[in-house]
Amino acid sequence: MTTPAPATTRAVLEDLLRRIGEGDPEKIAELYAEHGDWKLDWPEAEHGRPATPWIRHRSSRADAAAHYREIAEHHVPGAADTRIERILVDGDDAIVLGEIRQTARTTGRPYRARFALHLTVEDGLVTRHHVYEDSLAVAQAFAPDPTH
Repeated sequence: MTTPAPATTRAVLEDLLRRIGEGDPEKIAELYAEHGDWKLDWPEAEHGRPATPWIRHRSSRADAAAHYREIAEHHVPGAADTRIERILVDGDDAIVLGEIRQTARTTGRPYRARFALHLTVEDGLVTRHHVYEDSLAVAQAFAPDPTH
């Protein structure tokens, strides 16, 4: 009897993107290892601010679920779109390039943010999730209106 082949990096990535699109944080988190390396390329002083609590480093599957819950809580439902422009896979590593389109719930301001996502998949689970995005676009969408 042969052992089933482990899920490929591309297959896990495609499943992850599908689950993110469906929006169920618990189902998304199932694809993350129990412990992993999750980083967001934002100025450290901006991590965990009340308007953008999802922007912080993480290290567990529970953190991954919390990340997706917090994003949903702070954005207008149904006003989101993600455009994937390119997926590059090299062994256990994958890079996703694209653009996020969201609307901040607190201000009603829409924004677009270009991003690069670097994932590492080991034994069928995501062990690294590093995001590089246009933090200024996100910060401006959530900033209080200076005219009030």
